[in-house]
Amino acid sequence: MHNDKIETLLNEITSYKANSPEELEAYRMRFISKKSVVGELFAEMRNVPNEEKKAFGQKINSVKQAAEDKFQELIEAVGQNGKSQKSTDIDLTLPATTLPVGGIHPLTATRQRIIEIFERIGFNLSEGPEIEDDWHNFTALNFPENHPAREMQDTFFLEKNPDIALRTHTSSVQVRVMENQKPPIRTLSPGRVFRNEAISARAHCIFHQVEGLYVDRNVGFADLKQTLYHFAKEMFGKNTQVRFRPSYFPFTEPSAEIDISCQLCKGEGCNVCKGTGWVEIGGSGMVDPNVLENCGIDSEEFTGFAFGMGIERIAMLKYQIKDLRLFTENDIRFLRQFKPLI
Repeated sequence: MHNDKIETLLNEITSYKANSPEELEAYRMRFISKKSVVGELFAEMRNVPNEEKKAFGQKINSVKQAAEDKFQELIEAVGQNGKSQKSTDIDLTLPATTLPVGGIHPLTATRQRIIEIFERIGFNLSEGPEIEDDWHNFTALNFPENHPAREMQDTFFLEKNPDIALRTHTSSVQVRVMENQKPPIRTLSPGRVFRNEAISARAHCIFHQVEGLYVDRNVGFADLKQTLYHFAKEMFGKNTQVRFRPSYFPFTEPSAEIDISCQLCKGEGCNVCKGTGWVEIGGSGMVDPNVLENCGIDSEEFTGFAFGMGIERIAMLKYQIKDLRLFTENDIRFLRQFKPLI
């Protein structure tokens, strides 16, 4: 009886035809799945006398192998039928479908361009944590414990640990570099920073900075000025004018604000530059000797300069954008105005 059943199954497997995925699935369920008729044959093994089990098992295995081989044939046959059917549904004379192409965010494009300019003159890229301790964010940078500059930063301190805060500038990365690297040091530190400021067209609580540091023997203020002259003309054009105004920062001495001629009115005066023809892009100065000593660098042997700029401010001038909030609102109408990524 078992032999007749096996022969019947082999004949059924050999003659089976499938012209669609549904028929192929029906074959799989009947002959390949765990609850298939082949599986039922294996279950009948327990009722076969011991002296016949070997021969019966070989026959069942031959049925199983035949079922699997046939299944592969049916898969290929159904696949070929599907391809031939699909090919008749395609009109090769139709024009190609144009898919929308993504673009680079203006802040990302500005950041990449700034990095490219400074890398060409020898600056290396360095990054650090956005959650910083008091030493790297303030103390090492010459901020005394009760210095009013700490209050001016309007820092986001963590409630459970007042010595840990969201970094207020990427100068903290420069401290880490000086602690772990011996001069000469020439590094650029771009990144996101946080300050507790009211959000408006000209300010935000989350923004991006890029800060540069150069420490070596015989570094002077003239080196700083020439570096920033080079950057301004590469970033905004050869006709861009640059000026330095005396200022104060705890970590540099002497210090200076960096202004460039307004890109909107070309220096003639407008509401963006408040009629002056000049727009501030950042701060700079010679690294204070106390900062060098805090980082383990001999201030008698080495000097250095540092500068910092807001990437949003640079992007606003570069692309003539008047509202800082547009960078973070993800308005597709705004983003579509910029060159697509090809």
